[in-house]
Amino acid sequence: MDNITLFHGAGGSITYRFIKDHILPLLNPYLKFDVSLIDLDDAGIYNDIVFSTDSYTVKPLFFNGGDIGRLSIAGTVNDISVIGGKPIALSLSLIIEEGFMIDELDKILRSIEYTCKEAEVDIITGDTKVVEKGLLDKLIINTSGIGIRHPLLDANIRYLNRGSRWLVDSNLREGDKIIISGTIADHGMAILSSREGYEFSTSIKSDVMPLNKLIDRILEVGGVASINDPTRGGVANLLNEWSEKSGVGIIIYEEKIPINESVKAAASFLGLDPLEIGNEGKICLAVMDEKANEILDAIREYGFKDAEIIGEVTDQFKAVAMKTIVGGTRIIPKPIGDPVPRIC
Repeated sequence: MDNITLFHGAGGSITYRFIKDHILPLLNPYLKFDVSLIDLDDAGIYNDIVFSTDSYTVKPLFFNGGDIGRLSIAGTVNDISVIGGKPIALSLSLIIEEGFMIDELDKILRSIEYTCKEAEVDIITGDTKVVEKGLLDKLIINTSGIGIRHPLLDANIRYLNRGSRWLVDSNLREGDKIIISGTIADHGMAILSSREGYEFSTSIKSDVMPLNKLIDRILEVGGVASINDPTRGGVANLLNEWSEKSGVGIIIYEEKIPINESVKAAASFLGLDPLEIGNEGKICLAVMDEKANEILDAIREYGFKDAEIIGEVTDQFKAVAMKTIVGGTRIIPKPIGDPVPRIC
């Protein structure tokens, strides 16, 4: 494959190989970082300072439940939070196509302001560029963020007694329980339903939101090995990354996976697997067995009523498998990419 395709940025196995083969060999860090680029986690860490960056090309810019502005803030806040950071400040860069309507930009900026207040973070620097009409699809946003080591993380890690000082993807061990904070595939299907020619269900709403306050509550309970948000490639991609980096197997139970009926029906109609569809307001957690029910109760009490324990970590095999409702078992492979392009 000699040319860049949409799959190279879709977050699945092709993206992973592209980064490993073409990016990492040229960008190896020369300083000692707690978490660096080669770890391929959601953020890098140096001297307990957490740093993350992301660019947003979602199409359409406005969708049921959110817009590119809310998405850009929530996405970076969540990337800092899931690894064990407490987000503090963000940068905001706007690349705008000539001719973009100022009232639409104002609407997006108001959404950014609202989401920053919700997450209790500030934008402290930024940049604006305009390119000629026809050279860009309306608007691209980049947000970068910094955070500090979460004050509750040390107690959590000591209780956990794992190798890393952070909530990285390689922390899973046999017996850990897997929790999802709510219904899956809402964001990806909301994006698809907002696109021209697809408008199949106005009841499907994106879950996009900052999750740092929920993670604060979870860390108060303790016993958390790893947290991640199943964005591009969905839950299937996330679980495979955990399995590969931790060298363990993961078994999940189909009957336990929460999916909205409208999302399930739309995905079935389009031949899509909800496990591979991205989310922007949910987290997966790997937690110690003895803390799983307490953590689940805390998530539900916070307002995520559909949260469930969906599986567990095993050393009997090193893959991701699902026990189906009909009693069989099937392997959940790493997706080639998110089946819905440009969801973030």
